[in-house]
Amino acid sequence: MNETLQGLYEVIKGRQENPQEGSYTCYLFEKGLDKILKKCGEECSEMIIAAKNMDNDELKNEISDLVYHVLVLMAQQNLSLEEVEEVLEQRRQKIGNLKQFHVSDHNT
Repeated sequence: MNETLQGLYEVIKGRQENPQEGSYTCYLFEKGLDKILKKCGEECSEMIIAAKNMDNDELKNEISDLVYHVLVLMAQQNLSLEEVEEVLEQRRQKIGNLKQFHVSDHNT
């Protein structure tokens, strides 16, 4: 497990369990799922724009913002980093086996 992600997730869970005045993370938890989802969507859009603009300095910041908000979403939904890591590990082991990936029709 990446120590940075694990550490950030632990800080987020700590804010969830012990709210602190003036904390942005606590504000998100207070506002609830809809606000957290809205922020995830906004950050994803900003990441796409940064990538399209070929601005890697901005892109790394937007990716970091998105990862942070996804970690907040995970905490809100009581989803551990280990659970996501298990899925990622399963997918890592499937690399090169195209027939096992889900195919979706992007034209509909």
